[in-house]
Amino acid sequence: NCESQSETEKGKPMDEITRARIARVGVDLAKRVIQVHAVDASGRRVVARAFKRDQFFAWCTQLPAGCVVAMEACSSAHHWARKLRAHGLEPRLIAAHFVTPYRMEGKGGKNDATDAAAICEAASRPSMRFVPVKTCEQQGVMSLHRVREGLKEERTACINQIRGVLTEFGLVFGKSPKVLRAVLADIIEDASNELSTTARLVVQRAFEHWRELDEHLRWCDRQVGQHVRASPAAKRAAKVIGIGELGASALTAGVGDFTQFKSGHQFGAWLGVVPRQASSGGTIRLGRITKRGDDYLRTLLIQGAKAAVMSADKRDDPISRWLVQLTARVGWQKACVAMANKSARILWAVMTREDGFDSKHVSVKPQAKQPDRQPVVDPASIAAACVA
Repeated sequence: NCESQSETEKGKPMDEITRARIARVGVDLAKRVIQVHAVDASGRRVVARAFKRDQFFAWCTQLPAGCVVAMEACSSAHHWARKLRAHGLEPRLIAAHFVTPYRMEGKGGKNDATDAAAICEAASRPSMRFVPVKTCEQQGVMSLHRVREGLKEERTACINQIRGVLTEFGLVFGKSPKVLRAVLADIIEDASNELSTTARLVVQRAFEHWRELDEHLRWCDRQVGQHVRASPAAKRAAKVIGIGELGASALTAGVGDFTQFKSGHQFGAWLGVVPRQASSGGTIRLGRITKRGDDYLRTLLIQGAKAAVMSADKRDDPISRWLVQLTARVGWQKACVAMANKSARILWAVMTREDGFDSKHVSVKPQAKQPDRQPVVDPASIAAACVA
């Protein structure tokens, strides 16, 4: 149990060993039990034990200031990271797929202890990429977007349920929700169709639920608009072609500090809108996009890019002209993905430079630096000078 594990092989109390030897801690988070794996400066294990949730932070307060505490970027990770940072520790969040290769037991040896050890080992790598800790405000905005997505899925399920009930009585309508909504009230009141009394009550209750979900979605959209109007960064992002208010709100809250990326290409790779590579021997082979990163942010970029592609012929800026030519050459689907990548790069430039988006801007590729050339000296002139 936890009490019996509070002593090490040498019999010293946990707090003395913690203050003297622990240099890095790997933490496997869970709802009730939190596994800890601590090592010293040489990477040798010092502590490997499990804590209850209310005991974990009390143990962390004994760690030396500046100690690295690594965790997977999962539920409650940002909460613990903010709490540990306020206490003077250095929290580091690692994406789960970066931790898996460091589990010594492989896929067949997954448990809390091996996960904590893998997290601790992954945090020691100098090339490891860490997830920035989100603020409470950022997580609040992202929770709004998550609830909105849940409401959308619930509304789609409600519409499909209504269609299923009506189809059982021979009533079939167009795929558009607008078509169904326009005739649904008349169907409920029409006594000439085959709907039974119970079926009419079911459809009526489902229709009321549909309208209630629409009202909830309108409330979410109003909250998103308020966030964009209150945030200067979101205002700049919303002006980029293919972003819009919804994308600007989610991207600014989900990314936070855009300067964490060295370039627009790196930001696009983080979102998963760059081609997957299978290159070898100097031969470059590009495939489909990697689809890494946040699915929701990438989906918003793709949906915004679709709107930009479909309306490109109505605008006369350089990006729209490029989109028209690209669509004619590779098709609208590939053009949408290419536009999503371009939107991500433009967004990175706008946010890092803190400058407004200019649709007429034409980027100029910087010229390569020419090597300094030494003046060519004629040997005959040198000989003549020596004779003189």
